[in-house]
Order: sequence, then C-alpha cells, then structure tokens
Amino acid sequence: MNFKVAPDPVQKLSLLDDAVRFEPAGSQPAQESGSDMAASVASASASLGSTMAESKGTRAPKPLPCVSMVSTPSGQKPVLKSMMTTACERNCFYCPFRAGRSKTKRITFSPDEMAGTFDQMQRSGHVDGLFLSSGIIKGGVTAQDKILDTAEILRTKYQYNGYVHLKIMPGAEREQLRQALKLADRVSINLEGPTQQRLESLAPQKNYWTELFSRLQWITELKKEEYLPASVVTQFVVGAVGDTDLELLSMTDKLYNQMNLRRTYYSAFHPVAQTPLEELEPTPLQREFRLYQSSFLLRDYGWDLEDLPFEQNANLPLGMDPKRTWAERHLQDRPIEINQASRQELLRIPGIGPKGADTILRTRHNGTLTELSHLKKLGIRQLENVSPYILLNGQRPAQQLSLF
Repeated sequence: MNFKVAPDPVQKLSLLDDAVRFEPAGSQPAQESGSDMAASVASASASLGSTMAESKGTRAPKPLPCVSMVSTPSGQKPVLKSMMTTACERNCFYCPFRAGRSKTKRITFSPDEMAGTFDQMQRSGHVDGLFLSSGIIKGGVTAQDKILDTAEILRTKYQYNGYVHLKIMPGAEREQLRQALKLADRVSINLEGPTQQRLESLAPQKNYWTELFSRLQWITELKKEEYLPASVVTQFVVGAVGDTDLELLSMTDKLYNQMNLRRTYYSAFHPVAQTPLEELEPTPLQREFRLYQSSFLLRDYGWDLEDLPFEQNANLPLGMDPKRTWAERHLQDRPIEINQASRQELLRIPGIGPKGADTILRTRHNGTLTELSHLKKLGIRQLENVSPYILLNGQRPAQQLSLF
C-alpha cells in the first residue's frame, strides 16, 4: 500500500521556490532578487532543513530561495519572504498564482504553522524578518485574516519584535488595515497598474478604486487619526500592457504628495508560462532602474513631475539617468555657481545628493570653494559627473584626472 506523506513546513517553503522573488520587502529591491547572498542564504537554510529533518527522520529539503537579504530601517537582515497560500481564485493575467495554472505548486500554511516555522528559523539565527503575502481564497477579507493572525501570533505568543512587512489584500476591511498598521513595520498595497484601464488589462477581476486605491486612502486617514508608525508602500508591474513612464510617475507623485507613501516599487514585467501574457517580451530592467531614479528625484530631491525628461512617447530615455539627461539639456550653457546656489539648485547637479548639498551649504560659511579637490574633501565622489555643470568662484573647474 502506498502512503503519501504531507510535507513539513520547511519542505513547503522549499516548494515555494522563488514565488515572491519580485515582491520587494525593503529599500533596495534590486539586491533582494540578486544572487550576492545566495551562497550564505542557501547554506543557512540547508542547515536549518537538515536539523529539522534529522529530528523527524526525513530527508532534508533543498535550500530555501525564499530567504533574501533585505535593507530595513535597522540594517540589512535575512528575511523570510513567504505566502500563506499559493492558491488563488483571481485570474491576474501576469501572475504565476492565477487560478487554473497547472504549473503552480499549491501550498497552504495555517497561521500557527507559519508563525511557528518562522519562530524556529529566527531563533536558530537563519532569518530576522518576515515578508508575508498570500493568494486569495474565499475573498480578500479571509486571506487578510490569515496574514493578520500569523503576525499576531508572532508578536504575542513568540514575542517577536523584529521586522515584519505585511501585504494588504484587495478588499480588506478598514479594521483589518488598522490592525496591520499596529502589527507591522511596513504594509504594502499593490496597485499593479497606474490607472484603472491598465489594471483591467493586468488583473480584470480587481477594481482599482474600490478594492485598492480606497485602501490607501483609508490608511492615510488612519495614520492621521492615531499613532500608527508603519510605513506604506505600493508596487507597479511595468511594461506589460502599454503603461508609460509618465503614467507611472504621475501616480507615484500623487502617492508621495497626497498620501505620504514611503516609496513606490517597480517590477519589470517577466512573462510567465501558462498565463495570457506569456508571449510578450520581458521589460528591460534598465527601464525599472530609470523609474526608481526618477521616483527618488520626486521624493527626495524636490523635483516636480514636469522636470523629468520624458520623450515624445511619454517614456524616459534608457541610455542616461534622468538627472544627467536634464542637466545636458539645461546646464551645459548655464552652469550652476556652487558658491551661490540654493539647496534646490545644488540638487539639480548630477553627482550631488541631499547630504552633499547640505554639506556644501554648511562649508560655504567658512570660505569659498574654488577647486574640485574642495568638493572631494566634502565627500562629493562623482566629480566627473559634477564638473561639466558647475562654476567654482565664477570659473569652470579644471579637469584634474587624478581626482577621479
């Protein structure tokens, strides 16, 4: 007689494969999907799997690809990026978990099982943070309850006080949002598209305004009503359904200015077999990178949407970063005098960020900056990017190659 043995929790995590690879959990998403930490993560997860397998007399599972190094407010941490279930009743056209896709391994955790597995991994030193998402079964409210129950068990039963990032499900209730903001360090609501039209082409069973955007509005209201320090982020799928950089950054600008989002993530579209979009070309990662650069100019550099160098097709040029492109168009014949420029003007210069601009402003009280070497001493490192667009005491700086 043949018996089918149910996989243990770590084996389930192994079966997740890289299910949440493109779900960023921290402030440096490119590193999360990269391979820099692959060896150490694989070694750690294999060690944990061996320990648990030995205790049960079973074969150790393969290393866990769902552990990523994530940049958090308290530094980089190995974070478990997992899902309550990979089963889903929605049919999003780009998603590997869409209903009816036979290639997807359907795995489900109970809240106690997920919390207990994470606690064991955390106590053994293999992870120190959790990113938790889920497919949707029996509606978004039910899926959200399971995510919240898991976080509640971690915070109360296991007394875990570390980094937790929780996904908000489409259609989640207002009280669920309040609870998530209390339990998590960060919450995310994926808008996926910059407009209702784009979302319909990506995920026809989701409603942009009633299921997703309204939840961002509720969170903004809740954070104003009471002290709920969790940061809020969203994510867009880039390039699958004709969305333009102008559309994406217009919504990004609105979210930053009106809803105080911590950041927007951009995920370059990758075709998935057995989905309606499987025949499309992948979106170049360079486009994703340019969107991130532009979003930082909007969030941290005081730029307006109209300042960004969109081309006639409403996209950004891929060959040069947006700040450098703007400088090429505006500063070649009108360089900025470093000794007189305002902070806003300094932030227009390629190679000078907020910290560099503040340092320059403080230093100018003590004397005049006349050489590139003076800027180098202030921590301005990318002098080759700075020098074509500035004046130092009325003069264009000499090109001193030794400084570079």
